[in-house]
Amino acid sequence: TMSPSTKKYGLIAIKTLLTVAFVAAGTAKFAGVEMMVGTFDAIGWGQWFRYLTGSIEIVSAVLLWVRGREWIGAGLLTSTMGAAVLFHILVLGPTLVPAVILGILSAFVFMTHRPALA
Repeated sequence: TMSPSTKKYGLIAIKTLLTVAFVAAGTAKFAGVEMMVGTFDAIGWGQWFRYLTGSIEIVSAVLLWVRGREWIGAGLLTSTMGAAVLFHILVLGPTLVPAVILGILSAFVFMTHRPALA
């Protein structure tokens, strides 16, 4: 079994990776990086959806570090990656591995921080 410090620093490492990935992805969406614009054109819901997704990614990455709110950020990221996987399967094609991995890591952080059910 893992020591408490291994668990603590492992969780910090995962949250750091998620933060870097989602702040970068959200920033690319806001910056109008050609690949992001093309991706959201392919989805067909309009570019407003790119801005919404980028906002969710950045706000959620920040929430990963707000005590008592980590589970909200992780839950939003898990849901966002679930939707991304569906869009890859239904519309975008077979580049879903990054979304799957980020979704699993986000779900792990969610499960670690979720409040106990009454």
